Amino acid sequence: MSKVVDPYVSEPRATGFGLGIHHVQLALPVGGEDACRQFYVGVLGLTEVQKPPALAARGGLWVRADNLEIHLGVEVDFRPQKKAHPGIFVHDIDVLAQRVHAHGHTPEWDDNFPGMRRFYLWDNNGNRLEFLSPTTG
Repeated sequence: MSKVVDPYVSEPRATGFGLGIHHVQLALPVGGEDACRQFYVGVLGLTEVQKPPALAARGGLWVRADNLEIHLGVEVDFRPQKKAHPGIFVHDIDVLAQRVHAHGHTPEWDDNFPGMRRFYLWDNNGNRLEFLSPTTG
């Protein structure tokens, strides 16, 4: 079977399943909810979502805003994700970069993705996050 590779600039193919992402799951260490809350709510401006009671007993934190939802789950053997990451679309990437910088975080800009402006940021636990916005004109 030959490998079929779609060029990135092409439109995504429709499957008929209506696929999409409901949320992204990241990990946090035991007892790390308050620090995550400070980062995801305080720095990024997301809103905390009440977890269903059966899941709330496990700990963790759920946050969302606009078309983004992140679930942070407790891992006993927590290790931050240095490579794996969510790619998060941003309407005004410069405003977000200014906001995170004002909160003491340094966006790490990367210009290796044609057609996108992007930066990486590490959350309070060292998990990698990518923020991107399409370039204009």
